[in-house]
Amino acid sequence: MIRENIRMAWLTVISHKMRSFLTILGIVIGTASIIALMTIISGVTDSINEEVATFGADRMTVQIEDASKSGVSVAELDRLEAIDGVRSVSPTTTQQTDVYVTGQTSTQSVIGKSNSYFDDSTVATGRGLTPVDVSQQTHVALLGDTLAPSSEFSMSTDEAVIIPVTTALQQFHQNTIASFDIYTEAGQSETVNEAVTQQLTTAFNGRDTFTVTSFEDALASIDQINALLSMLLVGIASISLLVGGIGIMNMMLVSVTERTSEIGLRKALGATPGKIRQQFLFESVLLSLLGGFVGVVVGGLLAFGLTLVMGVPFTLASSTIGLALGFSILIGVVFGYIPARKASNLQPIEALRNA
Repeated sequence: MIRENIRMAWLTVISHKMRSFLTILGIVIGTASIIALMTIISGVTDSINEEVATFGADRMTVQIEDASKSGVSVAELDRLEAIDGVRSVSPTTTQQTDVYVTGQTSTQSVIGKSNSYFDDSTVATGRGLTPVDVSQQTHVALLGDTLAPSSEFSMSTDEAVIIPVTTALQQFHQNTIASFDIYTEAGQSETVNEAVTQQLTTAFNGRDTFTVTSFEDALASIDQINALLSMLLVGIASISLLVGGIGIMNMMLVSVTERTSEIGLRKALGATPGKIRQQFLFESVLLSLLGGFVGVVVGGLLAFGLTLVMGVPFTLASSTIGLALGFSILIGVVFGYIPARKASNLQPIEALRNA
């Protein structure tokens, strides 16, 4: 019986091609919007995560903001580096000073770094800093790849001069460091974060005058924001599906009116109200499902073109397709029930008399 209902639903749909197409158009638009939006957001999220991951997932940044204490000493950094799970600590100190480059003197950023910084950074020409450079306060420097007289007041290491942090402290007459990165062993970020926070709280006499930012936390925040954005955009796109559902309900009500004689004849031959209701529900779901499939194809092609233009990965997840098709089927059931119920409640005599 189910096979027969599917066959009859299909024959009804293809016998009114233009009307069926216009009916499912709202479903197509809604499904395509969901597929395109979720795919694009997924690609943007993956792109952002890859970009953030280049800074090191097992890395956290500490910024000191205490007005009475400008930072931590080298000795305190050594104690932080001794925490279990810490791979290395990379301090950073920055000063604007006059630099003589390519025959010209200009104000540039001079950044003090340790050898640990070059564990995750590459040098195009020459070598990175070594432990000897740091311990002996050697007078060596690395020029950023894009360093030029016009790149003043830049915080990017590609547009700055890098020297050993101990040399920078000596040259700038400083004895504390207000910013440093902590590189952790894989999977130890949370434990290290707690230990670092506790140790710094003790060092600053219980004052919460520092921030510890974990890149894993940053990735989690990005995922959460994008998930909320996805829900918002999908909610907006779902309005088209609701409009399409109303269109399906309208068509099915018209179909019930046009087929009263058929309904009366089937009931007179013994068809139960449940069977009649099932037949019209099958037609409604078939229309929604056809619109869903077409919408998936259209949305996938649209998302592919947009991600190609935007330069982000194209990741059409099966869960996204399942959500879009599931929603379209739900629309067919919900908006097809009223017409199907109306058809099943028709009395055979009244249906044949009004035919």
